[in-house]
Amino acid sequence: MSTNTTVTLGLLAVVLIGLTALFVVVQRGSDRAGTVAAERLLRADSHRLTSATDDRVTLVEFLDFECPACGQAFPEVERLRTEYAGRITYVVRNFPLSVHANADLAARAAEAAGRQGKFEQMYVKLFENQSAWGGQQQDQSAIFEGYAQQVGLDVARYRADVVDGAIAARLRQDQEDGTAAGVQGTPTFFVNGQRFDGQPTYDRLKAAVDAALAG
Repeated sequence: MSTNTTVTLGLLAVVLIGLTALFVVVQRGSDRAGTVAAERLLRADSHRLTSATDDRVTLVEFLDFECPACGQAFPEVERLRTEYAGRITYVVRNFPLSVHANADLAARAAEAAGRQGKFEQMYVKLFENQSAWGGQQQDQSAIFEGYAQQVGLDVARYRADVVDGAIAARLRQDQEDGTAAGVQGTPTFFVNGQRFDGQPTYDRLKAAVDAALAG
């Protein structure tokens, strides 16, 4: 074998070793990124409105209670939750947008209800009545307090919890997690950690869930 051939083969070997090492580093980096994304999407204290018995499929929604698009998606999601009860875990994360005057207050109302075990009831109440309070520039505290009474909350405790700094911190955590996961608007869905793109209609969400169940 000539000297030139030996040198060439040696250089090729070095390049291949370098490329292999680079692939391993990139792959490990991707794995770590996936793990961080999973932690961002679902925390131990996240609100699970529906729980799967086998944890095979998790649907996470970052939402804004005042967002019209979230209001439109709400009945689609409720239909999905009913049909797939016990088969999927549905998780709500708060992502109130600053363009909606009462979005943050609505999220705090839901979190305050959650402290009394009634997050889901307030979640439903807020969306079912979104047309009555959404899009208003005036403070809707009195409306939300009325909902608190209707779902059976201790109203005195509710009033204290709505303004509790710990609830505000929880909302910030949800928003930080959403931003880290690439959420830019609402509603944004993730199915088993993969972002769902397109209109969140029942048929499209169902197709994504069915694919995850079959996978």
